[in-house]
Amino acid sequence: MPRLGRPFLALSTTAVSLLALAGCGSSGGDASADGTPAAGGPSSLAGQSITVYSGQHEQTVKALTADFEKRTGISVKLRSGDEAELANQILQEGPASPADVFYAENPPALTVLEEKNLLAPVAPGTLKSVPAADSSPQGGWVGVSARTAAFVTHLGTAADSAPPASVRDLATPAWKGRLGIAPAETDFAPIVTRMIKTDGTDGAKKWLQGLKANAKVYNSNEDLSVAVNSGEVQGGVVDHYYWYRLRDEKTAAGTHSKLHYFTKGDPGALVDISGAGILKSSKHQAAAQAFLAYLDGKDAQQLIAGSQSYEYPLLSGVPGKAELTPLDTIGTVVPVADLGDGKASLQLLQDTGLLQ
Repeated sequence: MPRLGRPFLALSTTAVSLLALAGCGSSGGDASADGTPAAGGPSSLAGQSITVYSGQHEQTVKALTADFEKRTGISVKLRSGDEAELANQILQEGPASPADVFYAENPPALTVLEEKNLLAPVAPGTLKSVPAADSSPQGGWVGVSARTAAFVTHLGTAADSAPPASVRDLATPAWKGRLGIAPAETDFAPIVTRMIKTDGTDGAKKWLQGLKANAKVYNSNEDLSVAVNSGEVQGGVVDHYYWYRLRDEKTAAGTHSKLHYFTKGDPGALVDISGAGILKSSKHQAAAQAFLAYLDGKDAQQLIAGSQSYEYPLLSGVPGKAELTPLDTIGTVVPVADLGDGKASLQLLQDTGLLQ
């Protein structure tokens, strides 16, 4: 899995300066204007090739693309990396981008491209495969899987016996010297955005200042999860799957931490979406639409559910791993409009010195 750290900064700062480079390309000739794939279905597209820029879990995406190729005969050129770097690359490339599909871990990267009019409409049938709240309200990208923020604690510590009910609690003096954070992670920014939405800019800034005073800063959620597991710090906010993957790596004997969830409705009880969109400049619109339809179909959703990514599938009737806490007990998906393009959270992180 690629690390998702500092490039969050690159996306939001560069998006402004690259505005002039973001243009509209041809919609291609193998799909209708509303995103409906050409007649004949995926089998009629065998022999075509699409390029996918992916900021999602590399191992799982490789498995998905291999399965898609086998089922459709459409070949996939996969470029995996940090989602912000890939989004910036698309902004720089504009209508000349070789990418047909952008598969991102978080909505803001997709929102930036959609706002620059670089994404084509997703086929209505694909959008209907998952709940409307899980995709772009404008129909420029579709949700594929979900994850949630959680609080990981070292076993036997005060953080474990009395975990915080609210993410706001972590900014109080009681957490000084006990906490770890990874503010450069793209997964951290949506929590800041939620704090801005619920507590206002001044409240969110005060909260970040409290975190800065209390916490040791780590470069990534992987590093933070390891630090909590080793007892270097008592607890930290991560996306849930980082702990499950650490557990798989360390085995039960080497796992000295566990997950807690913030109270439902709290800004820290964040349920976020990974999604995919099609570049308007793609010359293989129908094949790209077929790939998005596949991602939200039963075969791909079952593959995601059974993978070591530990994400939640979105398709109704496809359960996640049995060991995962039921998503509806944690929270509801954050409205895409509430997350925006991430620029406000970036600004606060810079203003408070948590990002340079």
